[in-house]
Amino acid sequence: MPIVVIPPPYRGPTQGLERIEVGGRTVRECIDAVDARHPGFGPQVLDARGEVHRFVKLFRNGDQLAGDVLATPIAESDQIEVIAAIAGG
Repeated sequence: MPIVVIPPPYRGPTQGLERIEVGGRTVRECIDAVDARHPGFGPQVLDARGEVHRFVKLFRNGDQLAGDVLATPIAESDQIEVIAAIAGG
């Protein structure tokens, strides 16, 4: 099953879990599966329109995803990493 890796700032809803195995064939299905088990996780990653938040980056097996990120196909052995980008100035 795919694994979603949760960054420390987003582990509140997951009760501190760093890695969560989920069922899903796309990035969106995997994020939704984490949110179904740990309500409150989804809104940290997705905005009100259901798109990836501006300061969130998603990676599959170490490679940053681009384009229609949420529709990216996911294989059983894939790892999705959620990276919380830090804004500042």
